[in-house]
Amino acid sequence: MEHERHDTLVDDLVKFALIALLIVLPIRMFIAQPYIVRGASMEPTFLGGEYLIVDQISYRLGDPERGDVIILKYPKDESIFFIKRVIGLPGETVEIIGKRIVIERGNNLPVITLDEPYIAEDRLQDEYGVYVLGDNEYFVMGDNRRESSDSRSWGVLKRNEVVGRAFLRLLPVTRVDMFPGAYTQGQ
Repeated sequence: MEHERHDTLVDDLVKFALIALLIVLPIRMFIAQPYIVRGASMEPTFLGGEYLIVDQISYRLGDPERGDVIILKYPKDESIFFIKRVIGLPGETVEIIGKRIVIERGNNLPVITLDEPYIAEDRLQDEYGVYVLGDNEYFVMGDNRRESSDSRSWGVLKRNEVVGRAFLRLLPVTRVDMFPGAYTQGQ
């Protein structure tokens, strides 16, 4: 009798584990996945060690927008993931002039100068560059411009290298937030 109860318990545990895997794996692979912030490239918006949940569905239904905080595959090694902010969109020209970013959008749309209240003044530096984006190309930067490896150093980001957007900051509990760091730039 004791042996039968043990077998039933083991069978139930195996069934539970299989059901849990059938539920969790598709969610983790296609809907959401965890991400732990490493490094200082997004300070002060994100600090090292913060635990995020990444929404992988939204960009299957639509495209990243300027100001979105995204998780991406590092173009030079797709096994490494970065967190950055979308600055330039496909077909635009991004010009960095000193500490300002000017976006030429084409199609007779007005040129815009980005308003970036999420960047602390001491995180900026004077620099210059012009980046022309093709179809399915994005220009991304870290909020801590002095410490960020981003499109300025490794080039444009291809659409297929976008994993998802920062959906939920879970840790530390004092900074829990939905769509952390999101900022909608006036179009």
